[in-house]
Amino acid sequence: MNINELNGTYVLDPSHTTFSFVTRHAMVTKVRGSFEEFEGQAVVDGANPQNTTLDVTINAGSVNTRNADRDGHIRSEDFFDVENYPTWTFKGTDYAVKGDVVEVTGDLTIKDVTKSVTFPLEFQGAAKDPFGNTRVGFEGSTQINRSDFGLTWNAALETGGFLVSDKITIELEISAIQQA
Repeated sequence: MNINELNGTYVLDPSHTTFSFVTRHAMVTKVRGSFEEFEGQAVVDGANPQNTTLDVTINAGSVNTRNADRDGHIRSEDFFDVENYPTWTFKGTDYAVKGDVVEVTGDLTIKDVTKSVTFPLEFQGAAKDPFGNTRVGFEGSTQINRSDFGLTWNAALETGGFLVSDKITIELEISAIQQA
């Protein structure tokens, strides 16, 4: 199956999908994190991609960087402020298919800020799983500036620079199941 043959409603499979991010820490290393709780649905029209819809909601408090103290700080008012902004959303607004890549542009809302972001997603294929479900896979990444979304907390380093990079790479590994 090629990308133009995809049709129907697909829901994200949380146990086989990863929404993760990477940022520079102290100017010398990277910190990786992911979100453990999310949901999403796409209604796909492969022949007419502009008729496709996509909605994703992420529980911002489900952030996991493998360090409880750091996760607590990220959930605080300094960063995600999950008490006041418990979810992030992405709503697709434009779809352009280029070979095996679909460029999904949409409105990403973090806290109370919405910006247009494009994710180039490479189609990994479709397969029937052992339970009879049709699964599709996509992978891709993009970069955003966290300050564009009001995530501005930082600390200056004695040697110059800042503790947390403004540039964030968002990485997506998507497995979605076609609904009957």
